Amino acid sequence: MSPSPDSPPRAYPDRPTLAVGAVVFKDNKVLLVKRGNPPARGVWAIPGGSVELGETLQQAAEREIFEETGIIIQAGKPIFSFESILRDDKNRIRFHYYIVDLEASYVSGELTAGDDALDAGWISKEKLSSLNVTSATRDLLIQSFNFG
Repeated sequence: MSPSPDSPPRAYPDRPTLAVGAVVFKDNKVLLVKRGNPPARGVWAIPGGSVELGETLQQAAEREIFEETGIIIQAGKPIFSFESILRDDKNRIRFHYYIVDLEASYVSGELTAGDDALDAGWISKEKLSSLNVTSATRDLLIQSFNFG
C-alpha cells in the first residue's frame, strides 16, 4: 500500500519520487522553509514537495507552497533541477528525489509555517549566509539570481 499524498516522505522507495519547488521573491527577499521531515529535517530550503498523479509541475508547486507557507503563488517555468539520492550506512537507497524548481510570483497571503515546515520566512541575502541552507538551494540562488 502506498502512502497518501499527505504522508511524510517514504523511506526506501522502489522508484524515484518527482518533486517540485518554487522560487518566490518579495521585497528583495526569498521565500524559504525549514524542513520538518527527513531527509533535510531542520535545514532551510526552497519550499515544495511531491508531485501528485495528474498534476502539472505548476499545479503541484502552487499547492505545495500554499500548504507549507500559506502563500498563494503563480508558478512559472522550470529554472533548476537536480537529483537527491541518499543512502544509509548499508548503502541502501533511503531517499531518491528528482526535484524541479520553478520560478514563481507572489500573489497574496500571510506567511505561516504549515504542513511539514518547522518554520518559514522571507529571507534577505544578508540573513541567508547565517542559515543552515541546503547546498542545492544555495547553488540555485547564487547561479540563477546572484543571491547569496
